[in-house]
Amino acid sequence: MGVRGLQGFVGSTCPHICTVVNFQELAEHHRDRHPGCTPTIVVDAMCCLRYWYTPESWICGGQWREYFSALRDFVKAFTSVGIKLIFFFDGMVEQGKRDEWVKRRLKNNREISRIFHYIKSKREQPGRNMFFIPSGLAIFTRFALKTLGQETLCSLQEADYEVASYGLQHNCLGILGEDTDYLIYDTCPYFSISELCLESLETIMLCREKLCESLGLRVADLPLLACLLGNDIIPEGMFESFRYKCLSSYTSMKENFGKRGNIILAVSDHIAKVLHLHQGEKKIEEMLPLGSNKALFYKGVASYLLPGQKSPWFLQKPKGVITEKQVLSMSSNPESKQEVPMCTDPESKQEVPVWTDTESKQEVPMCTDPESKQEVPVCTDPEFKQEVFIYTHPEIKQKRPAGTDPEFNLEVPMHTHTEIKQEETMAMEPEIKQVSMVSDSEILEVARIHHVCAESYLVYNIMSSREIECSNTLEDELDQALPSQAFIYRPIRQRVYSLLLGGWKDGASTGPVVKEWFVYPGNPLKHPDLVRPLQMTVPGGTPSLEVLWLSQEPAAQAQRLDTLLACFNLSSSREELQAVENPLKALCCLLIYLFVQVDTLCLEDLHAFIAQALCLQGKSTSQLMNLQRSWLTKFNNLKAVVCKACLKENRRIVGRTHWNSHYTGRWGRQGSSCHRMGSTHGHSGQGQPWRDQGPGNRQYEHDQWRRY
Repeated sequence: MGVRGLQGFVGSTCPHICTVVNFQELAEHHRDRHPGCTPTIVVDAMCCLRYWYTPESWICGGQWREYFSALRDFVKAFTSVGIKLIFFFDGMVEQGKRDEWVKRRLKNNREISRIFHYIKSKREQPGRNMFFIPSGLAIFTRFALKTLGQETLCSLQEADYEVASYGLQHNCLGILGEDTDYLIYDTCPYFSISELCLESLETIMLCREKLCESLGLRVADLPLLACLLGNDIIPEGMFESFRYKCLSSYTSMKENFGKRGNIILAVSDHIAKVLHLHQGEKKIEEMLPLGSNKALFYKGVASYLLPGQKSPWFLQKPKGVITEKQVLSMSSNPESKQEVPMCTDPESKQEVPVWTDTESKQEVPMCTDPESKQEVPVCTDPEFKQEVFIYTHPEIKQKRPAGTDPEFNLEVPMHTHTEIKQEETMAMEPEIKQVSMVSDSEILEVARIHHVCAESYLVYNIMSSREIECSNTLEDELDQALPSQAFIYRPIRQRVYSLLLGGWKDGASTGPVVKEWFVYPGNPLKHPDLVRPLQMTVPGGTPSLEVLWLSQEPAAQAQRLDTLLACFNLSSSREELQAVENPLKALCCLLIYLFVQVDTLCLEDLHAFIAQALCLQGKSTSQLMNLQRSWLTKFNNLKAVVCKACLKENRRIVGRTHWNSHYTGRWGRQGSSCHRMGSTHGHSGQGQPWRDQGPGNRQYEHDQWRRY
């Protein structure tokens, strides 16, 4: 994350860059300088998860109330002194950063292996030094913050660019996170989350101006330095020989700075004393060994340029036009009126992002949105022969009534009156974005708004690019009895793909394919898994997305429930589930599906799941030891619902004492799979032979069209 070696360099070599600050004092000064403006801190939430999650018993996760309390205390500490918080979460992985994403996931796999080795050898939970973020924590955190009334946004690219842009454009007090890229962006001040003392509201501010003073550089030189050192876009080895060349000619080596520290000093010295001499006279490619990596280098430098900013290292800006097949995410700064088109390098014939100024007078095709009456950039995709809106990331203010689902007691957003505030349009990184593959632009826009407002998960990614990812989960790669969650829940995802992408029938030779970058044991992540939709049967027919998302008709509520049950392939259990009170319906859906899919789960596992849901509702240890008779009644009722529904799928849940030799599972079983296989009849596609699903670029389909 961030620039290679810069975090250690700042912490150990240049401590004067770090200054202790007090947020309450900063907020008071901010109000004095900007009367009527609320001091606002932009929070990179993904960097803060480790800070927020403090329970000592972390290996199993689930300390929801303790975690929620920590979030509430965090928010209260800032709001009590008049500071507003804006939380940003990562919304997708950019193609240019996929290799780095894979590298980190494989590294995480090794850490997880060490955790399970420790547990099995020591028979105890690892300490905080081996801490690994519990599965799904980022998703749960979004909704926890919303519950606390906080503005929570999900990015349309990696969050750091949008965080930096938001901080700059909205004159924020600063950015709270833990990523050295925030030292490179020319934006508002950067504060460390790891050094934050919540009681005193003191932390460390890392000053980019002082960093430049130490290195003899200008702030505008920092993107160049970051690329020469290596970051998430530029591989570390790309300029390795160049860095050692700088080091060999560097005459002011510091013994106590270490190798990495001296490399940073040497590269900075080369920029200041050599490259600056020829700046404005030579192109950057004439001064650096770019070779075939020229386009990637330009992309790396441009990735740090926020709206209205230009790099002094881009001497010549070749004229170019927007191509038909590739569309750059564009945004205009209200003050500078700058736009960011793609251009073709006349030498390499590759398209690279270039920042143009107001004198170039380049125009971007615009059209008027019939809803908002505002002009937005459009492009024509020659494949689909239709105009597709290319929306930037605005600050979204929604006014929409919410309907309460009588079946599941869920609030269902009704986007009948969507209002988008576009005073300050969030800028997108100068990166090529895929044109949507969904023809209905209104529905796609609803999905985008849900995504940006952190109200949905993966839906917009599926509809817009048909590519999704799932990071590491705490799974033991040596456990031969339990399949990976990536395989267990794949049939559900396939039915969701069918619902979102539409027009797909089982057995068709062609159709939409979703690329899944899911981490599971044995997957080297060299290629995505290609997964086809799986048709589902909804009583009365599958409703459209317009009905599911926009309709306020009473009948639509029942259709939403039927569709949810169909995704779990539980339509036949609707009657049993209706007898369960609302908050526990979703739990029963999940447990029925899980126990039908995985034969190695036993009755004691079911007891544990249900007991946790019923008992751990803020009760003390003494209260849990003296459960009311009413809790036991509920316990038995829920168990009966799950067991009855599983029997309909020919799955009988038994206790360990009745476990026969074929189902020894985690208690001694080695070998054959116990993940239920789907059939081509009855409840088809309920499961897949997960042990046959190896990694890599293969296609995963319904059993009757399996190709491997």
